[in-house]
Amino acid sequence: MGTERMKNAAVAALVVATLVGGVFMLVPDGGGGPPPAPGPAARALTAAATGAPASRAELTALIGERSGWLREHPDDSESWAVLGTAYAERGARYAVWADLPRAQRALDSSLGVHPAAEGNTEALLGLAALAGAREDFTAAREHAVAAQKQRPRRWTVYRALIDAQGGVGAHKAVHSALDRLTELYQGPQARALAAQVYRDRGWREDALATAHDAVADAAGAAERAVALRRLGDLAWERGEPGEAVAAYEGALRLDPELHPARAGRARSLAALGRFEAALREYRAARARFPLAEYALEAGELLESLGRRPEAEEEYAAVLTAAERAERYGVGQELVRGRYEADHGDPEEAVRRLTEVWEAGRRSLGVADALGWALYRAGRPREALPYAKRATKEGLRSPLFSYHRGQIERALGLYGPSRRSIGTALRVNPYFSPLLAPAARSALTSLGEPPARGPRRMTGRESLNVPGAAGSRSTRGAASG
Repeated sequence: MGTERMKNAAVAALVVATLVGGVFMLVPDGGGGPPPAPGPAARALTAAATGAPASRAELTALIGERSGWLREHPDDSESWAVLGTAYAERGARYAVWADLPRAQRALDSSLGVHPAAEGNTEALLGLAALAGAREDFTAAREHAVAAQKQRPRRWTVYRALIDAQGGVGAHKAVHSALDRLTELYQGPQARALAAQVYRDRGWREDALATAHDAVADAAGAAERAVALRRLGDLAWERGEPGEAVAAYEGALRLDPELHPARAGRARSLAALGRFEAALREYRAARARFPLAEYALEAGELLESLGRRPEAEEEYAAVLTAAERAERYGVGQELVRGRYEADHGDPEEAVRRLTEVWEAGRRSLGVADALGWALYRAGRPREALPYAKRATKEGLRSPLFSYHRGQIERALGLYGPSRRSIGTALRVNPYFSPLLAPAARSALTSLGEPPARGPRRMTGRESLNVPGAAGSRSTRGAASG
């Protein structure tokens, strides 16, 4: 699937998101009650202070410890912020959507005791994490910026900014935040963040070297598992599924509940032709973590195998999982848009994704998905500016390249189309069980380039417009 940070993705959430990657951002200042007794809760609080991931058991222990403390000390604003952020982290990382309203209540309680305007940075960071978990990156950025103004020398503020700025497509701001973060902090979590930013920028060698450093420097099992999962993602994205499987398996040995690693292992096994093993992994991931994107990936694998009735069951599960997440305020527009574009109503995909774009969420993943939805709706001229935006920022996504190539092909831009589709297959010939075969077929039908070279160098001539075509609103949106 796409490279938007998902809650697997998520990180992506990230979130993020991010957040979808499951990093705990709060750094307690002290004074928020006594430290927890040695054990999982203490490890979770230590992870908070160092920016490292905490396991589900550690987060659960911290939630229990702080909840007990707050029953006797309801005026402890910092402990409310710790509790709210822990709920947001557990909800985002492990798809426990019911945790998100709990996070909101705890953070509201913190702000009731100590308002944001009076310097409650901990609650602001918690709100940024919660907004990222809900895929509301505009709100996440607002909270992170407010926290930065209060505590400009706290490095975890910049972690929150990186997640949020990436979610709204502010790529220059992501780099600025990373630069500032690394000025303040040189530890392993800075390297882990840098690896992700380098990957998004297309600097694969730098991302790989930094990701290896993050694995070597990881202090605990949860942190090492996340670092190994990142190595698996990088191996998968460069078309090395065997290496990816090994990294994902290492991550799962350390943290069996790290479901993005299980989904990554499923995709890599499918690339190796081990289809039944891949389907078992998808089912195992969805049994505990019913994310819509996992059902969509499993459905597309089944469809590629000619098992249409089973694929339809998975596609139905996409909508069920999305609806469940939405009941808890988690945005599902991107996964719904991808589903509708390829397996439902493309015009519905255009409507949903246009709303997301106009609301300010202009990440590369949204640009790609909106461009593809417009193409699938029969509007390739409007689609091309979005496809170009998705592929110009450095991220080497074979899915994005394939989408751009098919849009160019529909417009008669055969040279650019050949280049884009060829790039997709060179980067990762296994990028999708449904679309990689379609890419090979399209490339064959395009044939070899003319013996004397292309007559058109830019590809713009056949559009009969000065630059990318489309409606006035589309031109403005895609360049905005």
